[in-house]
Amino acid sequence: MKLGKLTEVDVRTIWPHEQYDFSKWLASEENIQELGDLLNLTLTEVETEKFVGSYRCDIIAKDELTGKNVLIENQLEQTNHDHLGKIITYASGLDVSVIVWIVADAREEHASAIEWLNKHTTDDVAFFLIEIHVFTIEGSSPAPMFKIIEQPNDFAKNAKSYAEKGKLSESQTCRLEFWNQFNDVIDQRGKPFNKHKATTDHWYTVAVGSSKCYISIDLVNKDHKIRVGLWIPDNKDFYDSLFTHKAEIEKAFGGQLDWDRLDGKKSSIVSIDIKGLNFKKQDNYPELMNASIDNVVSLKNAIIPYLNG
Repeated sequence: MKLGKLTEVDVRTIWPHEQYDFSKWLASEENIQELGDLLNLTLTEVETEKFVGSYRCDIIAKDELTGKNVLIENQLEQTNHDHLGKIITYASGLDVSVIVWIVADAREEHASAIEWLNKHTTDDVAFFLIEIHVFTIEGSSPAPMFKIIEQPNDFAKNAKSYAEKGKLSESQTCRLEFWNQFNDVIDQRGKPFNKHKATTDHWYTVAVGSSKCYISIDLVNKDHKIRVGLWIPDNKDFYDSLFTHKAEIEKAFGGQLDWDRLDGKKSSIVSIDIKGLNFKKQDNYPELMNASIDNVVSLKNAIIPYLNG
């Protein structure tokens, strides 16, 4: 087998100008989705050239699942103190929770600064330092590649935050451990959907590409089960519309689902239970986690054709 030679290309030959070339390229749906996949975020409401006082940041977006603001600052050169100051200024001015600094070359001292910020800020703020590289293979079209240099250490940061607040009960510890292992399984399976930070919550949400609904994986330890459900908040008409396609949705899903309109409440849910959860007996965790992921993917694919109905 003949192997090609990988050659790195100067990013400035691909995007001569950060604002007019790179930011415009990155803000396109396909490329912002690729960055979101890398960050385990679902980036929506993308805006370019947002003003912060007399300054102007490159890209501001929102994470669909959490509603948090995401700042993206681009620097197609070696990192410098000026841009480090800018990302902090922009972050405070726009009230963002995720700060992404994309550069051509990350200097060691600035990587250390981002690492320090992640260690010494609360769990509500996350800093990413990412290099952008471009490669060709023997004259092929240039291919961009993102490389994470620094990112938050979710488990250490979450555990520290909760421990300092004195709120880490036995159940919370078990849930935090479960979700951290769950994120590892998502990675092992090639990220069939975007993961997000492990927390002590009993739920883990997954975006489906519409504000009408979302999928939640719920740990119901007292009933020894995991529930994978499509939650429809405050929209009985949409639930009724889906229910008219119950047979088609269950056929696409590959099994029966529990349909609960929850009359008298704002939300409705379509769900399936996975039996066998026990925080004190964790030997079946891999089986439970894989079954949860399978059900999320199947449920999402089954309802996608009806989201615009």
